Amino acid sequence: MWIMKVVKGLRDVYVAESRICRIDPEEGKIYIYGYDMDELAVKSNFEEVSYLLLYGYLPTKREYHEFLSKIKGSMSLPEPVIEFIRRVPQNIDMMERLRTIVSYIGNLRERELVRDEEGIREYAIDLISKMPSIISYTYRFERGLEPIEPRDDLSLAGNLLYMVKGEDPDPRDVRGLDISLILYSEHGMNASTFASIVVASTGSDYYSSILAGIGALRGPLHGYANTDALKQFIEIGDPDRVDEWFRENIESRARRLIGFGHRLYRIHDPRAKHYQKWLEENGNRFSGEARKVYEIAIRLYRRALNSFLADKGIYPNCDYWSGLMYYSMGLPIEIYTPIFLLSRLTGWTAHIIEYIENNVLIRPRALYIGPEPREYIPIDMRQGDTS
Repeated sequence: MWIMKVVKGLRDVYVAESRICRIDPEEGKIYIYGYDMDELAVKSNFEEVSYLLLYGYLPTKREYHEFLSKIKGSMSLPEPVIEFIRRVPQNIDMMERLRTIVSYIGNLRERELVRDEEGIREYAIDLISKMPSIISYTYRFERGLEPIEPRDDLSLAGNLLYMVKGEDPDPRDVRGLDISLILYSEHGMNASTFASIVVASTGSDYYSSILAGIGALRGPLHGYANTDALKQFIEIGDPDRVDEWFRENIESRARRLIGFGHRLYRIHDPRAKHYQKWLEENGNRFSGEARKVYEIAIRLYRRALNSFLADKGIYPNCDYWSGLMYYSMGLPIEIYTPIFLLSRLTGWTAHIIEYIENNVLIRPRALYIGPEPREYIPIDMRQGDTS
């Protein structure tokens, strides 16, 4: 007898085979095409990891420089896009604005959108290259500031810092943001990746598939964890209030500690240690509000580790620390999820390319639990009608 089982959230349900990402939840490891993400974060850069995700292997020196040349040649925004960004409503969430802008960019192609690997890579390289400009222009127009053109001598991470803040970026900040882009670039079959391949499986175009990913990342349960973690630190307001706040909110079970625990990992999120290391190495640079928020986060972290959370194997994930890193760099809170978007574009594209190699339309079923078959009664004969 066939027993039908509903798995809410598709937890532990495999929907595809993949060569891209292996997550070891017991050991706390992530591998991208066989490469340890810990090693990539320390030794590589976001551009090289983007190549790895788009092509499936690390580039030679010649391939890498050709790839960089494509990126640098695509960073600037054409005038129609700039004018479109100016016209997008300012009173909505920035992710909603980016969704609209990406859709518009997809409409500017000179020919019909293709669906082969090379065509998708072309679109992806162009979009990844332009995303720092899209983010910075959107942010600056909202503030009434003039946009800043990208520079050929800066990486994607460096350009994002430069164009948002309007000043030469500190190399330590550039390296930190670059590591963050690597760490967020790919993480298996998460909600936004799944949304992207569902749309791709229908035979739809690349931009429609990416828009599905953006729509999923817009959801607070997926793309806003580091923003919410930082707001949690700001809410506490003072390092001396951490113990009191923890008792009132976490020990009382009144709310969940944001940034702790992960659906996949049985131990530490392997990405978290890279953020911690950067914060420890750069903490002496922080001053003013950034210093206070940093001290709150550290005290809260230590307080949580001495509580029931650690006893249950619940530890901080990367989102606990990443927003704190961005905040210490002087980046505005509203662009934290857009930074996630820039990074994850690479992973979405990798999965889209892989899935459509042997495409099958994704068409799940829902287990019906509604009423048994009923007789249709004409409207004039239905009971309870008082009109």
